[in-house]
Amino acid sequence: MTPPSELPKAVCLLSGGLDSAVTLAEARAAGFETYAISVSYGQRHEVELDAAARVAEALGAKEHRVVAVDLSAIGGSALTDDIDVPKDRPEAAIGEGVPVTYVPARNSVFLSLALGWAELLRARDLFIGANIVDYSGYPDCRPEFLRAFEGLAEVATVAGAEAGAKFRVNAPLLEMTKAEIVTRGVELGVDLGMTHSCYDPVVTEEGVSSCGRCDTCILRLAGFKEAGVEDPIAYAEVIESDG
Repeated sequence: MTPPSELPKAVCLLSGGLDSAVTLAEARAAGFETYAISVSYGQRHEVELDAAARVAEALGAKEHRVVAVDLSAIGGSALTDDIDVPKDRPEAAIGEGVPVTYVPARNSVFLSLALGWAELLRARDLFIGANIVDYSGYPDCRPEFLRAFEGLAEVATVAGAEAGAKFRVNAPLLEMTKAEIVTRGVELGVDLGMTHSCYDPVVTEEGVSSCGRCDTCILRLAGFKEAGVEDPIAYAEVIESDG
């Protein structure tokens, strides 16, 4: 067995959600020593950061850092501004056009932070839980964006400019359905009950419940149902989707 100190390093973006947790597990399964990075970006709730900490510890990240970048100063998203989060949309409507939950340039900023840490760690691999099947409305989840960022990394870093280092942006879930992601998470032994996906959680003294009605809750619930796996997290309510 290869000693941990000799494993290649990878920096993994970790939001605390289902996709990023399974992505972190994929990086570990691929033989990387993983370094998880989460971002406090001015989101209206930070429940996801608590989930990220749980996931990073459970999945054996070598280190987990939380970086603060206040994207709410720019605004323009239901996740950072006083804008209503869309609720009760049919699955067929999700992904049509750019939703109001899109945070301008978020993945560009997040990958830049991950790239900076990777350069310091002498890592060449970044992992992101981007997915174009369920989240086709987000322009910064497309393969074109990820490949373009790899090109940027080559000219934006000392390692790339002086040593010709090639950085890879790995998105192992890119073309998977939500059901396939759930199934893969189970195969990798991820405790999916630790994750948090909801855009508008209900927080009480008793704990945190996902709303069950926002786009990400609807997609998550449908994915678990299709995979034949019970979703272990708590929901305030569950609306049956009409597909």
